[in-house]
Amino acid sequence: MKFRPCIDLHNGKVKQIVGSTLKDTGDTEETPAENFATDRPASEYAEMYRRDVLPGGHVIKLGPGNDEAAISALKAYPNGLQIGGGINDTNAKKWLDAGASHVIVTSYVFREGKIDYERLDKLVGIVGKERLVLDLSCRRKPDDPSGPYYVVTDRWQKYTNLPVNEKTLGELAAYCDEFLVHGVEVEGKRCGILEDLVTLLGKHSPVPVTYAGGVRSVDDMENVLTLGGGKVDLTIGSALDCFGGTLKYNDVVTWQNDKNPR
Repeated sequence: MKFRPCIDLHNGKVKQIVGSTLKDTGDTEETPAENFATDRPASEYAEMYRRDVLPGGHVIKLGPGNDEAAISALKAYPNGLQIGGGINDTNAKKWLDAGASHVIVTSYVFREGKIDYERLDKLVGIVGKERLVLDLSCRRKPDDPSGPYYVVTDRWQKYTNLPVNEKTLGELAAYCDEFLVHGVEVEGKRCGILEDLVTLLGKHSPVPVTYAGGVRSVDDMENVLTLGGGKVDLTIGSALDCFGGTLKYNDVVTWQNDKNPR
């Protein structure tokens, strides 16, 4: 298990937001609930991750106006960061050429709530399976709070008919190098992880998978390590002191190095 750092961008600035408050209105003035915002450039975070040898993190562009900041981060840590947010067949190669190790895709490969395998095949043909991450961020349906987790798209607002389960993970692993899974209901809330989702990912994902959502302490990190059987990597955002939280970034790096000696 490894710690995968993140840089979330909204209106060109590094922010940490409550994932369930995102809106897909096309209006850059509509602001989701924020845990943290800073004028510190994205490139500084990328340089910090590079210094601490933390590859495999991700830059997520939440809406328009983020390309310049994203490119600066990729230049600061070439081939050390993945890029997501608005990725499609027309721009995926551009982001790889800009320094991303992988492109992260969700909404482009879904249509009317279903996987569009024609689009998925096309994207794999452009970038290669080995440089594609499928974002299977998910949430339960409001009328079935103990039911399956379903993949959500379009800033996590639209439910698909695709449950996150053994069958789905097995089928989609043939098209990508990794999965990224945000537990949307706890994303940005620092309220603890979705234990059943982490367990499912650790048990059934045939490819590397990164979980994000709800982490608030080293105890939560240990819990992911145990429940995921060491197979589920972890992203932490709002809880870190570098994003305004109380969990010390340096303690997380120390934990990472203790678990993964070089």
